[in-house]
Amino acid sequence: MSKTGLVFFPAFDWAISPTHPEREERLLYTRDQIFEEGILDQGRIIEYKPRLAAEKDIQRVHFCVPDLAAQTTTAHFISAGSALKLGDALMAGEINNGFSLVRPPGHHAMRVVHGNRGFCNINNEAILVEYLRKKYGLRKIAIVDTDVHHGDGTQDIFYHDPDVLFISLHQDGRTLYPGTGFVDEAGGPGAYLKNINIPLPPGTSDEGFLKVWREIISPLLQSFHPELILNSAGQDNHFTDPLANMQVSAQGYARLTEELKPHLAVLEGGYAIETALPYVNMGILLALAGQDYSWVIEPQLQKQQIKQSAEVSRYVDKLITYWQKILSQLPPSKEELYGQTSIYTNQRSIYYDTENIREQQQEYLHYCPDCLGLYQVISQSDRTSGRPGYLIEGISIPIYACSACHEKGYQLWEEAKKKRKGHFCYLQDKKEDRYLVHKVI
Repeated sequence: MSKTGLVFFPAFDWAISPTHPEREERLLYTRDQIFEEGILDQGRIIEYKPRLAAEKDIQRVHFCVPDLAAQTTTAHFISAGSALKLGDALMAGEINNGFSLVRPPGHHAMRVVHGNRGFCNINNEAILVEYLRKKYGLRKIAIVDTDVHHGDGTQDIFYHDPDVLFISLHQDGRTLYPGTGFVDEAGGPGAYLKNINIPLPPGTSDEGFLKVWREIISPLLQSFHPELILNSAGQDNHFTDPLANMQVSAQGYARLTEELKPHLAVLEGGYAIETALPYVNMGILLALAGQDYSWVIEPQLQKQQIKQSAEVSRYVDKLITYWQKILSQLPPSKEELYGQTSIYTNQRSIYYDTENIREQQQEYLHYCPDCLGLYQVISQSDRTSGRPGYLIEGISIPIYACSACHEKGYQLWEEAKKKRKGHFCYLQDKKEDRYLVHKVI
């Protein structure tokens, strides 16, 4: 009999504010529903206790400014560690799949962290990916993000990594936070078409949600051949969610889960605390466990509420046609995308909506014919009420770095430590699993 692992962590002692939508009740109603239905008594679902992530687990992914203590609480370590607990159980063969029902969420947390944005400080899914790759030697991993908001943090972390296929289906960024996630955001020069965004129009229902899965995402996964499939299981596409404008039901989520067959799902958003989350979580959990979910129906569900308009259907069809055309063409090579330069550069401004922080960032990706190449970032945040701004430089050596890039990474690190006073430097050596922080005094 197949087994599904479950970790439940409501984070009673962590809140943005007492009445904020991202609060402990998001999970407590689900917990009540699970007990009421008695699904833990049937033997297919095994509940695991949460555990703490280690500092190193977070440092594999993030440059936390000025340090981990400033950007995390114990709740963040437990939320991330719970996903790792299920990862270990999966790799040990104790379970066939699992669902990490935890908060705080994480998919808006980028590689550089100056504060909380989109309710996220650290990225649970990305921490899980790097943990599995380092501990178990996995290489090719796919992440399918089904949150209504674009998973901009996960995109940022893996944008230049050809071994991680990141697919985000979300409400169009022209109509919703964080205002990103468009089709032309398709991956860096070394990982082109390993980042796939599917921005859906407001009003998309189960029909469009599942059609996009079947006609774009499923073929992409089949061609990528991942060793593991992860699901960033945001549930705010639901027709009752107060922060978005989609029309997906618990049945739609469960059917997608059944067909996607993720090895691990990690909770992200979803803010209809009473009307959606107990039903969507139940549907996903039953689908993972291979059990009947047809009876999981929201009391508010009326067919006209989730009926998709003809206009939305036409838009979804055009989006599918666009991606099918792009994916049928031979993509340009890494060398062609880099062109005449040996360093890919990108400038951008990032806004932290929860804490009103503005970050200016300059990225550098150093071309290497033998490996992923070095990643370098210089970031400056502005001053906000009660908090200083920071200037930082981060250097990341990839896990499969060649010897030349590994050596060059330490050269850049030594150069960074000689720069102006007050400058924070970070070295992320994923190859040797070594992480260093230095403040220029």
